[in-house]
Amino acid sequence: MNSVVELKNLAKSARKEIIKMISAAGSGHPGGSLSIVEILVYLYFRELNVDPKNPDWEDRDRLVLSKGHGAPALYAVLALKGFFPISELSTLRKTGSRLQGHPDMSLTPGVDMTAGSLGQGLSAANGMAFGLRLRKRRLRVFAIMGDGECQEGQVWEAAMAAGYHTLSNLTVLLDYNKLQLDGPVARIMDLEPLADKWRAFNWEVQEIDGHDFAEVERALEHMKAVEERPHMIIAHTVKGKGVSFMEGNPAWHGRAPNAEQTEQALKEIEGG
Repeated sequence: MNSVVELKNLAKSARKEIIKMISAAGSGHPGGSLSIVEILVYLYFRELNVDPKNPDWEDRDRLVLSKGHGAPALYAVLALKGFFPISELSTLRKTGSRLQGHPDMSLTPGVDMTAGSLGQGLSAANGMAFGLRLRKRRLRVFAIMGDGECQEGQVWEAAMAAGYHTLSNLTVLLDYNKLQLDGPVARIMDLEPLADKWRAFNWEVQEIDGHDFAEVERALEHMKAVEERPHMIIAHTVKGKGVSFMEGNPAWHGRAPNAEQTEQALKEIEGG
Protein backbone atom coordinates (compact mmCIF):
# COMPACT_ATOMS: atom_id res chain seq x y z
CA MET A 1 0.00 0.00 0.00
CA ASN A 2 1.30 3.45 -0.90
CA SER A 3 2.06 5.69 2.07
CA VAL A 4 0.67 9.22 2.38
CA VAL A 5 4.11 10.58 1.49
CA GLU A 6 4.12 8.46 -1.66
CA LEU A 7 0.60 9.61 -2.53
CA LYS A 8 1.64 13.25 -2.13
CA ASN A 9 4.63 12.69 -4.40
CA LEU A 10 2.40 11.04 -6.98
CA ALA A 11 0.02 14.01 -6.79
CA LYS A 12 2.94 16.38 -7.37
CA SER A 13 4.08 14.32 -10.37
CA ALA A 14 0.54 14.26 -11.79
CA ARG A 15 0.22 18.03 -11.49
CA LYS A 16 3.49 18.59 -13.30
CA GLU A 17 2.45 16.25 -16.11
CA ILE A 18 -0.91 18.06 -16.43
CA ILE A 19 0.81 21.40 -16.89
CA LYS A 20 3.39 20.02 -19.31
CA MET A 21 0.91 18.21 -21.53
CA ILE A 22 -1.59 21.09 -21.73
CA SER A 23 1.24 23.53 -22.46
CA ALA A 24 2.58 21.28 -25.21
CA ALA A 25 -0.89 20.84 -26.70
CA GLY A 26 -1.61 24.56 -26.60
CA SER A 27 -5.12 23.82 -25.33
CA GLY A 28 -6.88 21.97 -22.56
CA HIS A 29 -8.48 22.43 -19.16
CA PRO A 30 -5.93 22.95 -16.38
CA GLY A 31 -8.20 24.32 -13.64
CA GLY A 32 -10.58 21.40 -13.30
CA SER A 33 -7.82 18.87 -13.93
CA LEU A 34 -5.67 20.16 -11.08
CA SER A 35 -8.62 20.11 -8.67
CA ILE A 36 -9.19 16.34 -8.94
CA VAL A 37 -5.60 15.12 -8.63
CA GLU A 38 -5.77 13.84 -5.04
CA ILE A 39 -9.07 12.08 -5.72
CA LEU A 40 -7.69 10.24 -8.74
CA VAL A 41 -4.36 9.42 -7.10
CA TYR A 42 -6.06 7.93 -4.06
CA LEU A 43 -8.51 5.92 -6.13
CA TYR A 44 -5.90 4.41 -8.45
CA PHE A 45 -3.15 3.85 -5.90
CA ARG A 46 -5.19 2.83 -2.86
CA GLU A 47 -8.79 1.96 -3.71
CA LEU A 48 -9.56 0.68 -7.21
CA ASN A 49 -9.11 -2.97 -8.06
CA VAL A 50 -7.59 -2.59 -11.55
CA ASP A 51 -4.78 -4.18 -13.54
CA PRO A 52 -2.72 -1.89 -15.81
CA LYS A 53 -1.47 -4.94 -17.70
CA ASN A 54 -5.04 -6.02 -18.40
CA PRO A 55 -7.13 -2.83 -18.74
CA ASP A 56 -10.25 -4.74 -19.85
CA TRP A 57 -10.09 -7.22 -16.97
CA GLU A 58 -13.66 -8.33 -16.35
CA ASP A 59 -13.30 -8.25 -12.55
CA ARG A 60 -12.02 -4.67 -12.34
CA ASP A 61 -13.74 -1.79 -10.57
CA ARG A 62 -15.03 0.85 -12.97
CA LEU A 63 -14.38 4.59 -13.01
CA VAL A 64 -16.43 7.14 -14.96
CA LEU A 65 -14.92 10.59 -15.42
CA SER A 66 -18.18 12.41 -16.02
CA LYS A 67 -16.41 15.79 -16.18
CA GLY A 68 -14.55 14.66 -19.28
CA HIS A 69 -12.63 17.91 -19.69
CA GLY A 70 -10.60 16.79 -16.66
CA ALA A 71 -9.01 14.16 -18.91
CA PRO A 72 -5.42 15.45 -18.44
CA ALA A 73 -5.63 14.50 -14.76
CA LEU A 74 -6.97 11.05 -15.60
CA TYR A 75 -4.30 10.51 -18.25
CA ALA A 76 -1.52 11.59 -15.90
CA VAL A 77 -2.64 9.18 -13.18
CA LEU A 78 -3.24 6.31 -15.62
CA ALA A 79 0.30 6.79 -16.95
CA LEU A 80 1.79 6.90 -13.45
CA LYS A 81 -0.12 3.70 -12.67
CA GLY A 82 1.38 2.02 -15.74
CA PHE A 83 -1.52 1.80 -18.18
CA PHE A 84 0.65 3.41 -20.87
CA PRO A 85 4.07 5.14 -21.00
CA ILE A 86 4.43 8.52 -19.32
CA SER A 87 6.17 9.73 -22.50
CA GLU A 88 2.85 9.36 -24.33
CA LEU A 89 1.37 12.22 -22.31
CA SER A 90 3.14 14.70 -24.59
CA THR A 91 0.81 13.61 -27.42
CA LEU A 92 -2.28 15.10 -25.76
CA ARG A 93 -4.77 16.41 -28.35
CA LYS A 94 -2.43 15.59 -31.23
CA THR A 95 -3.72 13.97 -34.43
CA GLY A 96 -3.55 10.20 -34.11
CA SER A 97 -2.97 10.27 -30.34
CA ARG A 98 -4.76 7.94 -27.96
CA LEU A 99 -5.08 10.91 -25.59
CA GLN A 100 -7.74 13.18 -26.98
CA GLY A 101 -9.23 16.23 -25.28
CA HIS A 102 -11.91 14.09 -23.65
CA PRO A 103 -11.58 10.41 -22.68
CA ASP A 104 -12.33 7.83 -25.36
CA MET A 105 -12.80 4.25 -24.15
CA SER A 106 -12.14 2.92 -27.66
CA LEU A 107 -8.68 4.51 -27.70
CA THR A 108 -7.20 4.85 -24.24
CA PRO A 109 -6.24 1.92 -21.96
CA GLY A 110 -7.93 2.24 -18.58
CA VAL A 111 -10.80 4.49 -19.70
CA ASP A 112 -14.21 2.96 -18.89
CA MET A 113 -16.46 5.60 -20.45
CA THR A 114 -16.19 7.99 -23.36
CA ALA A 115 -17.04 11.42 -21.94
CA GLY A 116 -17.51 14.88 -23.33
CA SER A 117 -21.02 16.25 -22.97
CA LEU A 118 -21.52 17.08 -19.31
CA GLY A 119 -24.31 15.57 -17.25
CA GLN A 120 -24.23 12.08 -18.77
CA GLY A 121 -21.69 10.31 -16.58
CA LEU A 122 -23.97 9.49 -13.67
CA SER A 123 -26.49 7.83 -15.98
CA ALA A 124 -23.72 5.66 -17.44
CA ALA A 125 -22.38 4.84 -13.96
CA ASN A 126 -25.91 3.87 -12.90
CA GLY A 127 -26.11 1.46 -15.80
CA MET A 128 -22.76 -0.10 -14.94
CA ALA A 129 -23.69 -0.48 -11.27
CA PHE A 130 -27.12 -1.90 -12.08
CA GLY A 131 -25.68 -4.32 -14.63
CA LEU A 132 -23.05 -5.60 -12.20
CA ARG A 133 -25.70 -6.13 -9.54
CA LEU A 134 -27.98 -8.02 -11.93
CA ARG A 135 -25.04 -10.29 -12.77
CA LYS A 136 -24.35 -10.73 -9.05
CA ARG A 137 -20.83 -9.32 -9.44
CA ARG A 138 -19.46 -7.71 -6.28
CA LEU A 139 -17.61 -4.99 -8.16
CA ARG A 140 -17.76 -1.25 -7.62
CA VAL A 141 -18.41 1.75 -9.82
CA PHE A 142 -16.95 5.18 -9.08
CA ALA A 143 -17.87 8.40 -10.85
CA ILE A 144 -16.17 11.80 -10.69
CA MET A 145 -18.55 14.66 -11.41
CA GLY A 146 -18.15 18.41 -11.62
CA ASP A 147 -20.27 20.92 -9.76
CA GLY A 148 -21.19 22.86 -12.90
CA GLU A 149 -22.71 19.78 -14.50
CA CYS A 150 -24.99 19.38 -11.49
CA GLN A 151 -27.01 22.24 -12.94
CA GLU A 152 -28.25 19.81 -15.60
CA GLY A 153 -31.55 17.97 -15.29
CA GLN A 154 -30.21 14.60 -16.36
CA VAL A 155 -28.03 14.52 -13.26
CA TRP A 156 -31.04 14.72 -10.97
CA GLU A 157 -33.02 12.12 -12.91
CA ALA A 158 -30.04 9.79 -12.55
CA ALA A 159 -29.69 10.69 -8.86
CA MET A 160 -33.35 9.81 -8.28
CA ALA A 161 -32.96 6.50 -10.12
CA ALA A 162 -29.82 5.47 -8.21
CA GLY A 163 -31.44 6.28 -4.88
CA TYR A 164 -34.67 4.49 -5.74
CA HIS A 165 -32.82 1.37 -6.87
CA THR A 166 -30.44 1.52 -3.86
CA LEU A 167 -27.29 1.19 -5.98
CA SER A 168 -24.94 0.68 -3.05
CA ASN A 169 -22.11 -0.38 -5.37
CA LEU A 170 -22.02 3.18 -6.78
CA THR A 171 -19.90 5.99 -5.33
CA VAL A 172 -19.78 9.52 -6.73
CA LEU A 173 -17.02 11.96 -5.84
CA LEU A 174 -18.18 15.48 -6.63
CA ASP A 175 -15.44 17.99 -7.46
CA TYR A 176 -16.96 20.97 -5.66
CA ASN A 177 -14.45 23.64 -6.69
CA LYS A 178 -17.33 26.15 -6.96
CA LEU A 179 -16.25 27.56 -10.32
CA GLN A 180 -17.35 26.85 -13.86
CA LEU A 181 -16.45 28.25 -17.27
CA ASP A 182 -18.35 31.53 -16.84
CA GLY A 183 -17.66 32.21 -13.16
CA PRO A 184 -18.81 31.13 -9.69
CA VAL A 185 -21.34 28.30 -9.63
CA ALA A 186 -23.34 30.10 -6.93
CA ARG A 187 -23.80 33.14 -9.17
CA ILE A 188 -24.75 31.22 -12.31
CA MET A 189 -27.12 28.68 -10.75
CA ASP A 190 -26.61 28.02 -7.06
CA LEU A 191 -26.59 24.34 -6.06
CA GLU A 192 -27.08 24.82 -2.35
CA PRO A 193 -28.23 23.14 -0.19
CA LEU A 194 -26.29 20.55 -2.17
CA ALA A 195 -25.82 17.84 0.48
CA ASP A 196 -29.47 17.99 1.48
CA LYS A 197 -30.56 17.56 -2.12
CA TRP A 198 -28.61 14.33 -2.51
CA ARG A 199 -29.87 13.06 0.83
CA ALA A 200 -33.43 13.73 -0.34
CA PHE A 201 -32.78 11.28 -3.19
CA ASN A 202 -31.75 8.56 -0.68
CA TRP A 203 -27.97 8.92 -1.02
CA GLU A 204 -25.45 8.51 1.79
CA VAL A 205 -23.68 11.89 1.80
CA GLN A 206 -20.33 12.99 3.20
CA GLU A 207 -18.42 16.25 2.80
CA ILE A 208 -14.62 16.34 2.80
CA ASP A 209 -11.55 18.35 1.87
CA GLY A 210 -10.83 16.85 -1.54
CA HIS A 211 -7.11 17.62 -1.28
CA ASP A 212 -6.62 15.81 2.05
CA PHE A 213 -5.75 12.14 1.56
CA ALA A 214 -6.80 11.30 5.13
CA GLU A 215 -10.27 12.69 4.54
CA VAL A 216 -10.59 10.91 1.19
CA GLU A 217 -9.62 7.67 2.93
CA ARG A 218 -12.09 8.23 5.77
CA ALA A 219 -14.95 8.86 3.39
CA LEU A 220 -14.24 5.81 1.24
CA GLU A 221 -13.89 3.58 4.30
CA HIS A 222 -17.21 4.86 5.67
CA MET A 223 -18.93 4.02 2.41
CA LYS A 224 -18.00 0.34 2.79
CA ALA A 225 -20.11 0.13 5.93
CA VAL A 226 -23.27 1.48 4.26
CA GLU A 227 -24.95 -1.08 2.02
CA GLU A 228 -28.46 0.27 1.60
CA ARG A 229 -27.91 3.33 -0.61
CA PRO A 230 -25.54 4.91 -3.18
CA HIS A 231 -22.74 7.14 -1.92
CA MET A 232 -22.09 10.82 -2.58
CA ILE A 233 -18.78 12.31 -1.43
CA ILE A 234 -18.84 16.07 -1.85
CA ALA A 235 -15.16 16.98 -2.15
CA HIS A 236 -14.48 20.66 -1.49
CA THR A 237 -11.58 21.52 -3.79
CA VAL A 238 -9.71 24.47 -5.31
CA LYS A 239 -9.85 24.96 -9.05
CA GLY A 240 -6.28 25.22 -10.34
CA LYS A 241 -4.88 23.72 -7.11
CA GLY A 242 -1.11 24.00 -6.79
CA VAL A 243 -0.54 26.92 -9.15
CA SER A 244 -1.01 30.34 -7.55
CA PHE A 245 -2.16 32.23 -10.64
CA MET A 246 -4.64 29.49 -11.56
CA GLU A 247 -6.16 28.86 -8.13
CA GLY A 248 -9.72 30.16 -7.89
CA ASN A 249 -9.50 31.82 -11.30
CA PRO A 250 -12.18 30.75 -13.81
CA ALA A 251 -10.05 32.15 -16.65
CA TRP A 252 -8.01 28.93 -16.37
CA HIS A 253 -10.99 26.66 -16.95
CA GLY A 254 -9.96 26.02 -20.55
CA ARG A 255 -6.73 27.83 -21.33
CA ALA A 256 -3.17 26.64 -21.85
CA PRO A 257 -0.24 28.37 -20.15
CA ASN A 258 2.48 29.95 -22.28
CA ALA A 259 6.15 29.04 -21.86
CA GLU A 260 6.78 31.53 -19.04
CA GLN A 261 3.62 30.55 -17.18
CA THR A 262 4.46 26.87 -17.62
CA GLU A 263 7.89 27.39 -16.08
CA GLN A 264 6.40 29.27 -13.12
CA ALA A 265 3.69 26.65 -12.59
CA LEU A 266 6.18 23.77 -12.59
CA LYS A 267 8.39 25.57 -10.08
CA GLU A 268 5.45 26.21 -7.76
CA ILE A 269 4.28 22.60 -7.95
CA GLU A 270 7.77 21.27 -7.29
CA GLY A 271 8.18 23.57 -4.31
CA GLY A 272 4.67 22.96 -2.95
